[in-house]
Amino acid sequence: MLCSAVLSASLHLRGGTAVMSSLLLFLLNLFLALGRASALDFRYHDNREIEQYLVQVNDSNPDITHLYSIGKSVRGQQLWVLALGFSPHRHTVGIPEFKYVANMHGNEVLGRVLLLQLIDELLRGYRSNETWSLRLLNSTRIHIMPTMNPDGYDAADTDCAFSQGRANGNGVDLNRNFPDAFAGLRQQQLQEEQREAEVRAVIGWLRTESFVLSANIHGGALVANYPYDNSNGGSELVGGASVTPDNDVFVHLSKVYSHSHASMQRGDLCSDTRPFLDGVTNGYQWYPLAGGMQDYNYVWAQCLELTLELSCCKFPPVEQLPAMWTENRKSLLAFIQQVHLGVKGRVFDGSGVPVQNAVVEVKGRRNLCPFRTDQHGEYYRLLLPGNYSFTVTYPGHEVLTERLNVPHGPDQYSAMKHDFLLRQVPATTGHTWTGHTSANLNCNYTSHLEAGGATSRPSWTGLSVGLGLLAALRSLIG
Repeated sequence: MLCSAVLSASLHLRGGTAVMSSLLLFLLNLFLALGRASALDFRYHDNREIEQYLVQVNDSNPDITHLYSIGKSVRGQQLWVLALGFSPHRHTVGIPEFKYVANMHGNEVLGRVLLLQLIDELLRGYRSNETWSLRLLNSTRIHIMPTMNPDGYDAADTDCAFSQGRANGNGVDLNRNFPDAFAGLRQQQLQEEQREAEVRAVIGWLRTESFVLSANIHGGALVANYPYDNSNGGSELVGGASVTPDNDVFVHLSKVYSHSHASMQRGDLCSDTRPFLDGVTNGYQWYPLAGGMQDYNYVWAQCLELTLELSCCKFPPVEQLPAMWTENRKSLLAFIQQVHLGVKGRVFDGSGVPVQNAVVEVKGRRNLCPFRTDQHGEYYRLLLPGNYSFTVTYPGHEVLTERLNVPHGPDQYSAMKHDFLLRQVPATTGHTWTGHTSANLNCNYTSHLEAGGATSRPSWTGLSVGLGLLAALRSLIG
């Protein structure tokens, strides 16, 4: 009634198609905003409600969202992901892929709430033409998975520390079930079908998207945790920490989150955890963890991932949720923006064709599995500002070494762009480079790509919607 009255009065007083169109647009935006506000209040939405919300969001925003499932849980619940960006359905060359995953442990639930609010905030900003949202969504493809363990959530207790619901439907801790870089070749080659359904789904997901940066959200502490989580006592073990070749970048990423957070940087807010300097910690230095998701992302998927512990209480009281969103909003957005650190580009062969599986190495950063180009010939290297020596190798081509001065990209929402142009080795030389090999790891990249000889791929469900004590103690935390 109110809408009709306002519209009638406007047309009577002013007349004209332009005024009518403007008013209709205003009212439409108003009621969409009201609809969002009523649909997404601050509470714990169950799995069915999350699915309904994602469907509604996708249906209302088909130009910048794409809803899909990467598979099903042990008990058959879909593992939904909402992608947001100017080209949400597929990868665009030059646009980095980012992801947030929450609720890996079913009883650590704040992430479910935060990621739904983040979706709502990104869309609100975009529809309101706010610069921060427009720049973020136009420069980044953002994937958001509110729950990786819906079965665990269904079984969870609301206790702050009790572990009921932590595991999946088979009683397995999903953050101990990934292949582990330090567990030895036999463990690494454990048949994929023997792993949990949720873990298999994420592994398949990583094979079909070239993610650059990621975070998985937990509860039970307040700290940004970075790799490695494990070690075999080799050269990576430094001063009690298990240090990656990209340790400087990981520390920076962790501090971006902790210092953008309202209080995480204090490092001492949870009474049952040790103090964390600047609110960050190396995973292994905190407590060793084998089979973790963040190490798997980094070693095998060349995606830099943090584990974000965002609440002292695993299941915070509902009345605390609005304040917790306020505390984390800036951090969640700032962390996404860090996907634009460093340098990105493509590698072209001697004929000018972009090539897959070219090794792109940075001097002084010898990764367990070398970083390689994807099926589009793209590479992304997250690096702090500075001078770096790059070496690019590809079969049948001369080794290329170039030195680059890398600026700070996040402020511009774009990493430095640089393409590498290779030269073929003359056939008369008889020299053919065959690539790096590793005695310890199975770095088989070919099967990890969507195109160019992929051997395995998960069953994806696209949606087109109409209206319709260190280790013992800490094993209960992160």
